[in-house]
Amino acid sequence: MQYWLFKSEASTWSWEDQVAKGAAGEEWDGVRNYQARNNMRLMKIGDLGFFYLSQKEKSVVGIIEVCALAHPDSTTDDVRWECVDIRAVQSVPTPVTLDMCKNDPRLTDMVLVNNTRLSVQPVSQTEWNIVRELGGL
Repeated sequence: MQYWLFKSEASTWSWEDQVAKGAAGEEWDGVRNYQARNNMRLMKIGDLGFFYLSQKEKSVVGIIEVCALAHPDSTTDDVRWECVDIRAVQSVPTPVTLDMCKNDPRLTDMVLVNNTRLSVQPVSQTEWNIVRELGGL
């Protein structure tokens, strides 16, 4: 299993929106960055990820599961862009802020700490465990 982080703006797609989609989940569309797209191409069914709110919140607020492999993004006719489908698994009891991650010496190599602009990014097993711990899971 691999771990990931998916970034969204609450005004565009909130954690509540994701939860409302239920077990069917929703495609993670609109990604127009090659590195983020390539990360989605690496995903497998059952991989887990953090749902991260950017902009004001700047925090991990939930855990999602990949429920469909990379496929054409339905929001464009451009064949270069693909996406996966994700579904909500659980909320994080204590949101884990970007500042918490930046201030934790165990997370100095985390992509989120070093590249806050990448919308879909890998998370190592160790980072996954630390962020879960910080979030009260």
